Parts: sequence; C-alpha cells; structure tokens
Amino acid sequence: MNLWEIKQNNYNRKENKKKETIFTLANGYRGLRGFNEFSNYGWKGNFIAGIYDKSEAQIQEIVNNPDPLAIKFYINGEKINLDEGRIIKYERNLNMKKAVLNTNFELELESGKIVEVFSERFVSKNNLHRWGAKYQIKPKNFSGKLVIENIIDGTVTNSANDPYNEVRHYYVEKMKDLKPGISLRTVTKDKKISVVESTTIRCFRESENLLTNRKFVVLGEQVKELYELNIKENQVYTIYKYGVTFTSRDNISNLDEFTEKELNNFAFVGYEDELKKHIEQWDKIWENIDIEIKGDEKAQLGIRFNVFHLVSCANKDDPRVSIPAKGLHGEGYKGHIFWDTEIYMLPFFIYTQPETAKSLLLYRYNTSDGARKNAMLNGYKGTQFAWESTDDGLETTPKWGKDYLGDPVRIWTGDEEIHITADVAFAYWDYFRATNDEQFMIDYGAEIFFETAKFWESRVEYNYQKDRYEIKGVIGPDEFHEHVNNNAYTNYMAKWNLSKAFEISKLLKEKDPIKYERLCVDLGLSEKDFIRWNNISDKIYIPRYNGTKLIEQFEGYFNLKDYIITEWDKNRMPVWPKGVELDKLNKTQLVKQADVVMLLLLLEDEFDDETKKINYEYYEKRTMHKSSLSPSMYSIMGLKVGDTHNAYEYFIKTVMTDLEDNQGNSEYGLHAASTGGSWQCVVFGFGGLSVDEEGVLNFKPWLPEQWEELSFKVTWRGAKLKVDILRDKIIFLSDQNLKIKVFSEDCGLEQYKPFEYKF
Repeated sequence: MNLWEIKQNNYNRKENKKKETIFTLANGYRGLRGFNEFSNYGWKGNFIAGIYDKSEAQIQEIVNNPDPLAIKFYINGEKINLDEGRIIKYERNLNMKKAVLNTNFELELESGKIVEVFSERFVSKNNLHRWGAKYQIKPKNFSGKLVIENIIDGTVTNSANDPYNEVRHYYVEKMKDLKPGISLRTVTKDKKISVVESTTIRCFRESENLLTNRKFVVLGEQVKELYELNIKENQVYTIYKYGVTFTSRDNISNLDEFTEKELNNFAFVGYEDELKKHIEQWDKIWENIDIEIKGDEKAQLGIRFNVFHLVSCANKDDPRVSIPAKGLHGEGYKGHIFWDTEIYMLPFFIYTQPETAKSLLLYRYNTSDGARKNAMLNGYKGTQFAWESTDDGLETTPKWGKDYLGDPVRIWTGDEEIHITADVAFAYWDYFRATNDEQFMIDYGAEIFFETAKFWESRVEYNYQKDRYEIKGVIGPDEFHEHVNNNAYTNYMAKWNLSKAFEISKLLKEKDPIKYERLCVDLGLSEKDFIRWNNISDKIYIPRYNGTKLIEQFEGYFNLKDYIITEWDKNRMPVWPKGVELDKLNKTQLVKQADVVMLLLLLEDEFDDETKKINYEYYEKRTMHKSSLSPSMYSIMGLKVGDTHNAYEYFIKTVMTDLEDNQGNSEYGLHAASTGGSWQCVVFGFGGLSVDEEGVLNFKPWLPEQWEELSFKVTWRGAKLKVDILRDKIIFLSDQNLKIKVFSEDCGLEQYKPFEYKF
C-alpha cells in the first residue's frame, strides 16, 4: 500500500462529485476540483481565493469561475468518453507527496477501437498562477486521426445542481485567439473583478510539432482551438496543456497582455520543468508538516490526506484572504469563512508554518472595517466579527435554510453566534504565545483585542439583583439550541477576551508607549476602560450544576428533556435516540457538536482535571456530532481524561470525514475544519502537546496499541522541534536550546543534541 496515494480503482459516475472534492488540487491562490475531463457527469469547480459576488444570489458567495480544464479527444469522430465506451481498466490516484493527480484507463469505443489514456494534472506551488496537464494517448488496435479540442468554458455557474438558486456571477468580456492558445476574460457582476484564463497545447516528437490543421472557434461563451494528429497503432502520443490565470486582484496593469506573455513563457520553459519545481516546493513543505504513524496504515494515509488538503488552501503571500469552511474544493457554505479557520485550522499553521498563520490572522485585521460596521448595525461598539465572512468582513450568513426534515427554517447564527468575536482574539493570542512575535501583537493584535473587548463591554448586561454580567439571546457552538441565555462557552470566552485585553494593554504600554498612546486616541480608550474590562470579566456569569464542577451548557439546559445516545451507524456516528422529534431538538439536551468540551480544550489551563473529566463524561453521551468539527475535540479531550478507546474512534472518524464521506456531504467541498482537527488530534491528542500557564511546552503522549511509533515536527518560538514517540521512550531533537516538560518533569534540550525520555 502506497501511503502517499489516494486511489480509485473503478469508475462509477454516481461517485464523481464526491471524488472531485477528494481529488481537488489547490495552491492557496486557487483550487481546481478533480473534475474528470473524460466524463459528462460531475461538478466543475474553479475557485480563486478572495473572489466573491452576490448579483442574483441570496448572499455573496465564492465565484465558480470559467472552466479552463476542458479538453476533448475524438478518434475518427468518436469521443473518448468513459460514460459511453466499455471500460477495460480504470485507475485514478492522487499523489500527495508530489501534489499530482493521475488518471489511467483503457476504453473500448463503440466501433471496437481500443485506446489507452494516461493523464496527469498539477496546480503549481512554485508559480501560483500556473497549472498544467499531460495526456498520453495510445491506440491499441488501430491507426487513425485524433482530433483535440482545447476549451475554456465560460458557461460555468454556481449552484448548477440547484435550479432555484443557480446563478452565474460573471460576464464573459472577451475571447481571444492567441495563435496558438486561447484566452477568455470575465468580470464579476458586482465588484467588477476581472479574471483571465489562458491555455495552449503542444505535442512534439523529437522536436517535431505533430499538431496540424489548427482552427480557432468561438461557440457561444466557450472558446476553443482544434488540432488534428495522425496516430499509429501501439505508439504513444503526449499532449501537454498549459494554463495560466491572473485577476485584477493581482494588480497588473494590462491583464490580457501580461497573461498571454506568461502563457508563452510557461509553454516555452515546458511542463516538465514547472512540474519539477512544483514537486521541489512540496518536498520543502512536507519536510515541516509530515506526520509519520507506524503500524496503522489507515491512520497514516488519513492524516496525510488531511494535512495535504489543509496546506493546499492557504496562501501566505495574500493577507486579504482566508480559508473557507469547504476549502477551495467546492461551493459548500457559499465559500464563506467561519470560526473554523481560527479555532480548527490555524493551530496547524501556527506550529508548522507561522508565516502563513500570520497571513491568515491579517485577513481578520484587514476586514476589520466590515466587522466594525457589523457591530454598529447591531447597536454595539467595537468590532463584531461576522459568523460568515467573505472579502470585506460584513456579515453574510443567509437568513433562510432547511432543517433536517427539508423544511424552510430561519438561520439565526449570523445574528446570535457571537462567540466568533472572542475566537478571533483567541487565535491572535495563540499565535503570539507560540511565536513570541511581539511586533505583530503591537502592530495588529492589540487593536484586535481592544476592539473586541469594546464589543463585549457593550454586549454584556448587568444583573443588579445578582451582581453579575450576563449575555442573553445567543447561540453557542451547539447550534441545536438558539436564543439561549448565558451559554457557558460564549460567556467564558468573552470573560477571557476582556481579561486578556487588559493584560495586552499593559504589555503594549510597556513595549511601545507611543503606539499605546496613539491607539488609545484612535479608539477612544483610556486606562479606565482597561480596568473596567477586567472588572467586568471578574463578574461574568458561568452557569454550573448546583455549584458543582459540571458546567451547564447554558442557563436552563439541565431542565430540558434528556436523551442518552445508545446506537451508532456503520460509520460509528450516533443514531438519533428513539422518540426524538427532529423539529424540536431545542427541547432536548442533545448537542450538535462540542460546546462545553470545546471551552475546556481552548482554555484548558483554567480548568482542573476533575472538571474536564466530569464534563466530558456528561456531554459525550449526548453529543450527536452533526458537525465535522466535533469528533476531533472529543478525541483530544478523551485522551486527557483517560477515555483512550473512544479517543481513537473519534480520531478515525475525523481523518476519514471526507475519505469515507461520513457526514454525507463531501461532494460540496472539503471539511476544512476537520482537516485541522485531524492534525490537532495527533499532535495535541496522541502527541500530548500542550502549553502550560508559564508558556512552556508540555508533552504527555499516549499511543494506540497498534501504533509502533508517532513522529511529527513543531515550531515553537523560532525553534524547530522533532518529536519521535515510541512504545518505551520519546526522542526530541531541537535546532535550538529549549526548555520543555515531559509528564510534568522539566527537561532541557540542547541544540542539535537528541534527548531521550524513557517511560
């Protein structure tokens, strides 16, 4: 078994959409879904980070741009098509080490002609504007004429499978003959963002061009070039397709001319040269992010799949974009950015690619004006980050959706799921704690903390009778329960946010008094505000059960009808308990996803082990995991409280979310939060990594019985640390002197000197 490859060994057109998500290739600038160009069935997807549009849609959504992948092959008039011929053999595989997608099949046409086809595709990590494809055609029992139709399809729409909501977000402005090559320029309807797709094909043998009889065609809003190629029995013919993409977001003066020039340069340098550089870049990436699990092939393949797709979604060179909840892999959730990025995905980048983490955080800073407007429109102060965000930070959550029965339902998350404001602040702190990047905190983080604290100050309500601050009318991470009061997660994160803002104010005043003074004037703040935030923090109410350590998810939660989960389906996902009415879930204690448990993980140094265990055991029995965000958190907490069996089960559910489609909706795009959760399961869970209140790395690993060894790398305050966990010892190797703790024992690592800790 090749533990670097995801394989498909048979063709079933009913699975095409799901496979397209799995076989998506992305480089942070753009994602191309794994659409099979030899099939009629699927869901084309060309998503460029940061390009959103509303036009006739309900809300702004990521634009599904024209398809540049399209290509057709005809043999004596018969199209090479998997849906029409007899498939003799078929294999498709994603090589994650090289970030290359391969398809290999043998097909018998209706005429009896047999042709073998091998195709290869990559989206360059070396030059983010380039992508390429290679096709090798071999006639097995005939000679004849091959016609190649190179196409850019400008008819692509969003919601192509949903006729009531289908919309095209662009106009086709120009189609051009590049002689050779073709180009198509579009402009989005609302924001007038131009996108230029250009492609050209080549076929040489021993420096001799084999393509003849070229014809340029404009057919509606498709632009094409056609070639003929005489092919002989049992000879292999290699056709290269080169593609480049630029947009007006790239700040290029003459977009058409520049794109044409870049296409010509790419074709001249050659496919193989760019592929080589692309693979070299991925080799460097894998050097820092790879996780090795010996003894468990499913876990090994699964974790590589998840980190591969996660790192594919980020672009460290563009601080104006973030990672959508469905990655650059599909239209799910309209391509919006949620708390998924900061809480689930960002830790991976913080500990493996801190410069990319910084860029993702800057997205929030750069969209702060929209977040300020959200607060103002809702009658609050400061910054209120959108539950669903696009390119400007404004709230873009749809007002209506469908419930579990398919009936229309009002979506309240955009109005009430306000914990995201504290989640963003937490992400800034998480980055600062791991990198010690004081300048970033001074330049950007302090403002984020002050503005979010202003929001919470204006959002809390003082209860004079009980001398406490409350937050009413919210939705916590558990979205089964709406309009609740004093959700423990929301309240505690607000409490933490206010207290930390007070702490940051002191840090800023000490480190950069000029910036402190300027920021106070700009934001209308003084030291009295910082002190008041700290006082409010001390009095924010956290509901508990009769004064015990069992935290009440929200006020009144324990009064709801109680159901215990006792059955699981074939994917080990919970089955609704008997008697549950799906349109009255808010009347039950059933939980959609980690809520209280999520809180205990994020702020784990504020809760003792007994509190974690009591709450895990209570909520684990009631959590339905109807979000891919949930199993990973229960895996990590399970390990912390000793539920090791369930911890492994939850981990496998997490890494297999898309590979096994255990949420049933992978065709809509990647479960990007789950990819980040997968990494956290391994490093924070089985690797036992945590940070104590003194800011020291702690390790308390536990390996499943089938794991012989676990190896991973993390970056901590500039040091690169390699960790190898075996059955009887842990081996650490750091490129700097570093203080850590292993099972609470102080350990000092010397630069480049392996350190062994034996159990």
